[in-house]
Amino acid sequence: MKATTTASFILFAALSFTSGFVFDSSISFAQKNKDKPAPAGPLLTRTTTRHENRRFAYGGTVTIVGAPAGSITIDGWDRNEVDVTADIELHALSEADLAKLSMVNNFVLDEDTNHIRILTTGTHDQLLMKRLGKAFPKNLSGLPWKIDYRVHVPNLTDLEVSDGIGPIKLSGVEGALRLNAVESDAVLWLTGGDASITIQRGSIYFGVPVRGWHGLGADVKLAGGNLMVEFPAEFSADINATVLRLGKVEAAYHNLEPRERNSITPTSVRARAGSGGATLSFTVGDGAITIRQMQ
Repeated sequence: MKATTTASFILFAALSFTSGFVFDSSISFAQKNKDKPAPAGPLLTRTTTRHENRRFAYGGTVTIVGAPAGSITIDGWDRNEVDVTADIELHALSEADLAKLSMVNNFVLDEDTNHIRILTTGTHDQLLMKRLGKAFPKNLSGLPWKIDYRVHVPNLTDLEVSDGIGPIKLSGVEGALRLNAVESDAVLWLTGGDASITIQRGSIYFGVPVRGWHGLGADVKLAGGNLMVEFPAEFSADINATVLRLGKVEAAYHNLEPRERNSITPTSVRARAGSGGATLSFTVGDGAITIRQMQ
């Protein structure tokens, strides 16, 4: 809620200097058509690419609030910079409408010494729409749009990621991770940190390309879908995996030993890989969990 409010306030402040001449001509149209549905017809498509780069020290926090639809790709690198590239795809009946939408469906960067926030703004933001009021035609609010983000962050960075519907890819970052999404096919290559991942539906690939987890552990939850977990041949950790309702756990990894008597069943695994270590927990509501060796 705080991130959304901040994004709305920053964008509204920027728009207050420019929206007069952009939106004035459409106010009377919006008033006359406030109860009418969005016009039907072939939509024009406009895709623009926006790039931002900021200096950023190791050990800080990057927050990404994604669009209702679109992908997020995050890669760690050895530079003390945060680099953001966003492909913004809009749809509307006319070039004039596309211009209006481009003022709203976008993102802002909010930054301080050790925290950078990449905050999506758009017609989904009720607070922003309320502030714009009659300056923005209501018939444009229901048109489809998306933003695909490609973000590079320093390797040692804490991440807070919220997304709507779309694929997520994450690799090369160690730190505290909080990831939430409505629907996603997520591909996660992680080596350590303190990770909490929750996705309502879709699929998750969780790969650990090192022999031991560098950090406190991970808690991965998927309400509906399939979760694939892969470890290298000689991996050490404590593994918990549970399917709560319909589905099964396939423990095909050769290096697992039960931590307690009868603690490996078709729907639940409490096991130790190698000499044990950090606890990695995986939970699926309805679906399947597969744990296997990395090829």
